[in-house]
Amino acid sequence: MNPRVAFAGTFSATLEQPVRTHLAIPCDVIVGDEAGIVPRLSDVDVLVTLGFTREMGLAARRLKLVQVPGAGLDRIDRSALPKGTWLANAYGHEVGIAEYVIGAMLAMTREFTRLDAALRQGTWASQWAVGAPVPPAWPELAGKTIGILGYGRIGQAVAQRARGFDMTVLPFRRGDVLADVLRQSDYLVITLSLNDTTRGLIGARELASMKPSAFLVNVARAQIVDEDALYHALAKRVIAGAALDVWYRYPTTPGPMLPANHPFHELPNVLMTPHLSGWTEGMLQARAKVIAENIRRVARAEPPLNQIS
Repeated sequence: MNPRVAFAGTFSATLEQPVRTHLAIPCDVIVGDEAGIVPRLSDVDVLVTLGFTREMGLAARRLKLVQVPGAGLDRIDRSALPKGTWLANAYGHEVGIAEYVIGAMLAMTREFTRLDAALRQGTWASQWAVGAPVPPAWPELAGKTIGILGYGRIGQAVAQRARGFDMTVLPFRRGDVLADVLRQSDYLVITLSLNDTTRGLIGARELASMKPSAFLVNVARAQIVDEDALYHALAKRVIAGAALDVWYRYPTTPGPMLPANHPFHELPNVLMTPHLSGWTEGMLQARAKVIAENIRRVARAEPPLNQIS
């Protein structure tokens, strides 16, 4: 019997066609949103989804694998998984995110967005301007210290590229002293998973312990950094700036929506991107291959790749 595979949610649906191109076995495939897929789960073998709820668990009668199409498991209710159902995730985003981090550090340090906007208006905000003060020279990444909170696949990929820029890498692993990393870092990159121990890990006290010249880059989950504390630290220049690719609010309906409760968009020292640092061709292909392979493994009653114990 061909396995029946369901893709639930907008992000999962984007992987349907890439996964199909890598499937080596025939499958029945359905696609829907997370709520709408629930009534159709009774005969599904593999569910590709970022979120798994108790309603899904109760509806799934023959589910063998919940395949998360990303690394994060913070929306998976593991207690709702039917007995005997495997849980697996997927990576492949570390290269894209690491490249984003380096680009974000350069963009913030050198104020690319401000200079671009000024020159489009004819303003030369540089040493070439006539009759205007010469701006301060930019700092270089070389010789600076980059603290990396979370030293898994993404953190190590960031470190590899940072060393190419002659930066000093200061990783933070479980058991390390967080205060030391915060105090020494010129750039602080967050790549940690969100869980009970990391939620709110960076608050007002931690931000105040950083250098006033330091920049923060968050490519993990917004809730690792307290929103109130981060906004006020940026507004009051407790730290120099931040590049934020992950947010406190996400769209649930079509149309514009600001990504936080505080007006980060009004702050000139914030680089804002809509959670796409890992959205690369390489990521899509890598994840599609893993998901297709795991569907094949389920059909043969074999444990999946990247199984979560």
